[in-house]
Amino acid sequence: MASIEKRNDGTETAYRVKIRLKGYPTQTATFARLTDARKWAHATEAAIREGRHFKTIESKKHTLGEMIDRFLAGAELTQVQDGHVGTHLRRWKDEIGYLLLSDVSADVITKVKDKLLNEQTRTGKKRSATTVLRYLTSLSTAFTTATNDWKWLEDSPMRTLKKPKSARGRVRFLDDDERQRLLTACKESKNAWLYPCVILALSSGMRQGELMGLKWQNVNLKDGYLILHETKNGDRRRVPLSGLALSLLQEHAKVRRLDTQLLFPSNKDAQKPIDLRKPFETALKAAAINDFHWHDLRHCTASYLAMNGASLAEIAEILGHKTLQMVKRYAHLSDGHVSNVVASMNQKIFGG
Repeated sequence: MASIEKRNDGTETAYRVKIRLKGYPTQTATFARLTDARKWAHATEAAIREGRHFKTIESKKHTLGEMIDRFLAGAELTQVQDGHVGTHLRRWKDEIGYLLLSDVSADVITKVKDKLLNEQTRTGKKRSATTVLRYLTSLSTAFTTATNDWKWLEDSPMRTLKKPKSARGRVRFLDDDERQRLLTACKESKNAWLYPCVILALSSGMRQGELMGLKWQNVNLKDGYLILHETKNGDRRRVPLSGLALSLLQEHAKVRRLDTQLLFPSNKDAQKPIDLRKPFETALKAAAINDFHWHDLRHCTASYLAMNGASLAEIAEILGHKTLQMVKRYAHLSDGHVSNVVASMNQKIFGG
């Protein structure tokens, strides 16, 4: 049976759990929160009775929460990466961080996976299988590090986990008429920065976080390019600027704020980027455009590149993807270009 003893040294409160089951060594652990203490007691008792608890020494010394904390401390994630991997791992910690690594099984992870799949997000919709797969990938990376580098585990419980099948990549881009309607609505928006930001997004393929995090020291208006130091995959990326996007930035530079390095700072806090969510939604409504999100501007860029003859490798480089897998969804849009390449090759080889 488990007993929980409350301790207070005058500065902080702790809860010490002691589990005594006949025929097994006494198990103890200390937690800062009573809820974590109760969760651990319940899970550990069940693991002992099912023969899952007594494994390697290191896996019994550390909790999943400790593994995640150590991983995040050493991962040196950029702000953009932390918004993805960090968010995923902190959710896992909230759900099962109290468990010892020896008690984290594929079944335990599956229960959380199912919860993530079925719960509603802030938008009122359920998470996609692709999003949940990213949560699992982030956790798997941490487990691999704990297994191979720290020797906290003999094997990762993720290895036998059945993962949800990723959905086909979304390809929603604006046709010529939709694009013109949206740009007109952005131009007429009460927010003067909405139009240049949408133009920048369409012309460069930058992610929303990359665009909103832009700083003036990373912009070269003379030579027409900017440098992204914080990207989702961790690599620096050079983004060329030309045409309307460049001219709009040049005009924007003439009225730049001197109390911040951000190109598009918030009116409430100059050290934080502006939030264009509501102005963008208003513009979409005014333009009568449905089923479209800010991230789809990035799909527009890729689609327009494909339709104008760019190769998948070129699209991947421009968007900042390390592999071609993410851009294969646009392959069908460049069929004409591919056909011309094949026709040219045949002409040179066989003539006629």
